[in-house]
Amino acid sequence: MPRPPKMGKDSGPSQRQLRVGELIRHALAEMLARGDIHDDVLAKHVVTVPEVRLSPDLKLATCYIMPLGGQDVGPVLKALDAHKRHIRGEIAHRVNLKYAPDIRFRQDESFDEAARIDALLDSEAVRRDTDRKPLRIDQDQQDDDHDDD
Repeated sequence: MPRPPKMGKDSGPSQRQLRVGELIRHALAEMLARGDIHDDVLAKHVVTVPEVRLSPDLKLATCYIMPLGGQDVGPVLKALDAHKRHIRGEIAHRVNLKYAPDIRFRQDESFDEAARIDALLDSEAVRRDTDRKPLRIDQDQQDDDHDDD
């Protein structure tokens, strides 16, 4: 039986990438919540991990993080980078993989994007378009349509 054709580059991540990304995200979030990473900056912040993306070969994990409230992103990223080796080792123990992926940390921009979309939807031009009354069919025309039956 022939294999199904491979999809193009725009096909998105594989099921395995998504599953392993979620396992890593849960392990990292648990480490941050329990305070397993001993750092003064991380101790002062509640850090969320909304997404982890993996490369197709599962050797590179990009962890998107955001401190609660969106404040002090730079220092939190530096603190996580400083403990990258420890985090990678802990993830290797918690997630059963043949190879522990290299980890890099990036600021999560999805909250900013959501705020931008909310502002667009709240703009006057969009409100003007959504406040229009729907077109209605005249009652006389409806009655004419039913008379033909």
